[in-house]
Amino acid sequence: MGAAARVAALRRELERHNHAYYVLDAPTIPDAEYDQLFRELQALETEHPQLISPDSPTQRVGGKPLPEFSPVRHAVPMLSIRTETDTEPSGARAFDARVRRELGLGDADAAVEYAAELKFDGLAINLRYEHGVLVRAATRGDGETGEDVTQNIRTVHRIPLRLHDCAPPVLEVRGEVFMSRPDFERYNEKQRALGRATLVNPRNGAAGSIRQLDPAMAAERPLSFYAYGLGEVRGWALPASHSAVLDALAECGVPVCEHRAVAQGADGLITFYARIREKRDVLPFDIDGVVYKVNSLALQQRLGFVTREPRWAVAHKYPAEEALTTVEAIELQVGRTGAITPVARLAPVFVGGVTVTNATLHNEGEARRKDVRVGDTVIVRRAGDVIPEVVSVVMERRPMKDLFMSPAAPETVSLAGGGEPLHPPFALPKTCPVCRSAVERPEDEAIARCTGGLFCPAQRKGALLHFAGRRAMDIEGLGDKLVEQLVDNAIVKTPADLYKLGLLAMANLERMAEKSASNILAAIEKSKTTTLARFIFALGIRNVGEATAKDLARHFGNLDAVMAADVDRLQQVPDVGPIVAASIARFFAEPHNVEVIEQLRAAGVNWPDGAPSAVANSPIAGKTFVLTGTLPALTRDEAKDMIEALGGKVAGSVSKKTDYVVAGAEAGSKLDKAQALGVTILDETQFRELISS
Repeated sequence: MGAAARVAALRRELERHNHAYYVLDAPTIPDAEYDQLFRELQALETEHPQLISPDSPTQRVGGKPLPEFSPVRHAVPMLSIRTETDTEPSGARAFDARVRRELGLGDADAAVEYAAELKFDGLAINLRYEHGVLVRAATRGDGETGEDVTQNIRTVHRIPLRLHDCAPPVLEVRGEVFMSRPDFERYNEKQRALGRATLVNPRNGAAGSIRQLDPAMAAERPLSFYAYGLGEVRGWALPASHSAVLDALAECGVPVCEHRAVAQGADGLITFYARIREKRDVLPFDIDGVVYKVNSLALQQRLGFVTREPRWAVAHKYPAEEALTTVEAIELQVGRTGAITPVARLAPVFVGGVTVTNATLHNEGEARRKDVRVGDTVIVRRAGDVIPEVVSVVMERRPMKDLFMSPAAPETVSLAGGGEPLHPPFALPKTCPVCRSAVERPEDEAIARCTGGLFCPAQRKGALLHFAGRRAMDIEGLGDKLVEQLVDNAIVKTPADLYKLGLLAMANLERMAEKSASNILAAIEKSKTTTLARFIFALGIRNVGEATAKDLARHFGNLDAVMAADVDRLQQVPDVGPIVAASIARFFAEPHNVEVIEQLRAAGVNWPDGAPSAVANSPIAGKTFVLTGTLPALTRDEAKDMIEALGGKVAGSVSKKTDYVVAGAEAGSKLDKAQALGVTILDETQFRELISS
């Protein structure tokens, strides 16, 4: 196959996978395989630059930053539609009555057929395809002239660069670019973790992304698109109805929202409005209403326009999801992992269908960036299941110290005359509001945390579940529901309390039979004998995973040495850097944590201490093992622990660097590869002999 043919085949295949992944939400191949195809196409286009075309998947990102956006005059104006703010069924009836009146229909005439769809909260875009290839994308602008945002629109993977089996001379597709709620939350969470500015809301995120002069920055924003209509059309057979137009666009590979319907008369519109209102909170994107359109294109033409708005369409709004209220206090919430979140306590306000009294400020940096203070008038937003949040402060209403304030309406005081705000900026306290342990916030992180992990009541459930986990203390049967009961009934406050439990206290718990209680108590008793690495991991020290816990145990040999080590000594441990070392040192510097550890030791939790030199003298120190098949007596975890306790490493696959393969029943392909490479193969008996030596 020649280069041109291979390039064409790769483009078709990549676009097919793109459509399946981004539009149908049904991935057809693993990411690694897609990346391999993409890299092959890139290499071919680099070798044969004459084969590069605008519809290639490689051209989605890579344009140079623009000095400004060029104006684009729309061949067919992008006009707005009338908004119906009556959020009751009467809003739909009023629209139907106007349409029937304009068409001269009487009570005895048949119901008008409508296309009903969603009103997306994003940015309207016109996509111009010529002979099936996307050549230009423009914003609505003033309706007559918009801005050329083609480079940025190419970064939206849901928008096809070439239509599927559809290549008329001109086909302009109109729709909405938006950001889904999950994508918005993920993006903001990532920005907060990096200490960067967050997006205000999904709509601003979408609009701001498309109007980025640098397409590389636009590409970082996760955007989506749905089509809802047409602009200029040449050489494309128009269907008879609006709903059929959307069906035809979907066949061309253009994303069209599934939440749409053909409705008969006002009653059909009311049913659609109510159905979508019930679903609104669980939709993955924001909508601020629904849109009704006369379905017949012939009737649309007959109805025409009035003052640049079509008589045949209307947007029927839902209640607003943003509202004004005042901040009565700023309090701190401590999460299960110790994360400290400032929360604004608000004067009750009805927004998004519920009364809101609290809104998250996310973290100290976000609270200070928005400069939210007690007494401020703020815009609060609630959309779906997303936690209500403060969007911004209405600065001109901030209470001031040295300005005259009317007792009846202090919120009307203006900042225009200057002066000092009545309340200070938000500041994070140095100690946890729940347990008074020290609060830490590493320089490179946005989130502050309580250091009292084993002691802090707010973290009890999370700390206990981690402590009892299979790779930690391995207390079988101690799951979510039981931990919840033990904590909620104030039976267990720290992990040490687990070892004080009696049969009576356990059996009295709801849905807890005596036999089940006995089994759990036996599992707790069994867990008393563990390994130093497991115990360190079970403590839940921030940034300390299984591997680090094992490294600490191997390096220091006993817990007291770990607890006494300063940051410099901790950094001598392999793979322990300054951040991890600081986390460990802070954890053991907290008296509450040390107290719980001593209680655990007093309760009988123990492990054999090992001198660090024992690992160095081990015959398997530094050796790489691969475990495969089922061993007669050892579980894979037990074998792994034995290897790592003596300084060996366990890998997942066989290679030339593998020293030993421990093989049991049904060993499979790993055994075959070991034999082919000449790697030493051990059965369980030989493995035990090697370990004991």
